[in-house]
Amino acid sequence: MNPKTIIFIGPQGSGKGTQIEKLDKVLREKDPTRKVIDIQTGRRFRAMAAKGEGYTEKKVQSTLDSGILQPLFLSTVLWGDAMKEHLDAECHLLVDGFPRIVEEAKVLESALEFYERNQLSIINLDTPEEVVRERMEGRARPDDTPDSIAERLRWYRDETLPVVEFYRKRERTTVHDIEGTDTIEGVHQAILTALELN
Repeated sequence: MNPKTIIFIGPQGSGKGTQIEKLDKVLREKDPTRKVIDIQTGRRFRAMAAKGEGYTEKKVQSTLDSGILQPLFLSTVLWGDAMKEHLDAECHLLVDGFPRIVEEAKVLESALEFYERNQLSIINLDTPEEVVRERMEGRARPDDTPDSIAERLRWYRDETLPVVEFYRKRERTTVHDIEGTDTIEGVHQAILTALELN
């Protein structure tokens, strides 16, 4: 199996984190000699906010609660640091939480070139807003307020959906549109089929 670079795109509440965990396990079982690196910027932002030690951490905490988009420079620092610490040309890479805007996708191109990762698979978890809103309201995270949910869904529509179209036009890239309303196992099986892993 060649090293895979798989980027998950979907609104918050579409199940990206759950599906990455399941895919991570499958890759480790099918290709035990190769590392699997999982970079999720949302988790990293929440960990940073939880420290609450300095101005940056406190500001991130306040903006997490409001649901506004975190600044591009900070997102780039988080995933850039994670790549620098863990990535090489041979491991499998699973990505969630970036790129969130087309400008960030263009920045990511330089990292993909550096790490010799030109072949991309995009998992687009196509999930209706009413479904993800209900899921977010039910998961009891402190930053999942009605206002923050509405704001995140708005910027997903305006800013992140164009990233999917960016990747549809990119060479050596396959966008797999996966129906996100199926069961967790149903979505997982659809992803494995798309990636030819089952």
